[in-house]
Amino acid sequence: MTEPLLQVRDLRIGLTTQRGPADAVRGLSFDLARGETLGIVGESGCGKSITVMSLMGLLPANARVGGSIRFGGQELVGLPESAMCGIRGNRIGMIFQEPMTALNPVHTIARQVAEPLRLHRGLSKAEARREALALLDRVGIPDAAQRLDAYPHQFSGGQRQRIMIAMALACGPDLLIADEPTTALDVTIQKQILDLLAELVAERGMALILISHDLGVIAQTVSRMLVMYGGSVVESGPTAAVFAERAHPYTQGLFAARPALGATKGHRLATIAGSVPELVDLPPGCPFAGRCAHTVPECHATVPPPTLLPHDHAVRCIRLPEIAGVAA
Repeated sequence: MTEPLLQVRDLRIGLTTQRGPADAVRGLSFDLARGETLGIVGESGCGKSITVMSLMGLLPANARVGGSIRFGGQELVGLPESAMCGIRGNRIGMIFQEPMTALNPVHTIARQVAEPLRLHRGLSKAEARREALALLDRVGIPDAAQRLDAYPHQFSGGQRQRIMIAMALACGPDLLIADEPTTALDVTIQKQILDLLAELVAERGMALILISHDLGVIAQTVSRMLVMYGGSVVESGPTAAVFAERAHPYTQGLFAARPALGATKGHRLATIAGSVPELVDLPPGCPFAGRCAHTVPECHATVPPPTLLPHDHAVRCIRLPEIAGVAA
């Protein structure tokens, strides 16, 4: 059996805060094969972005990392920064959430797209410029040859996102990470960006990790998904299976909060009670305990083991039989 491109086992990320130590990611495990697409969903603060930052080796200085991250057979946890620099931007590319802050405002687009080509592939300045032009053409920047020496502020939001994709793809990465790549884009540009990502995954055989708050985007883009809350995966599996079953109370809450077409004027959206707690205030048991309408005392103290449902669908809830009507 071929080893997955990415193997994450019992990943734990702790942060030092003013209120003491906090667990930002608590025992996360998943595999990702070449050409596979994985979505990560959940509210802000649930651990999505810090998880993918750990894959890139971009955690803050106060972070403590435990567990294992194996990429292409190589262990990344504890890898020296010099070695990580050879992977980041080369074998793992990332599209950051806000291109206007991720792009450097004082450098031209040509210089920024060409930089990883010169750094990782050793291309000359002229060669890197030609390759940068080809990349900008590929991601759909109009009049790319005339705009190579333009600056980020001279492009629209959708075009800046395309430039970020070109930079992430420059060295032909094995894994592409997209952190909310369609935030603040209108629906037409959003569809164009998602279609482009799908084309590139099919064309290059890359693996893709997509972070999104938009369940519709997840449904259209990825084959598997993780639902995260409080630094833990509470539900996971093939996207179609998770959407069909919605077995965990948190997943049910996320789906219930979606706007519905045809809703009457003044119709109030369903909400999840309470708010995401601070990391230092998470209960030692189920992270959703307290906000969940089905909470019992045991939920606060017991870490739920995964219950495997049909179609490789896993759920962490000790009250699953009562809530979802399935055998534990």
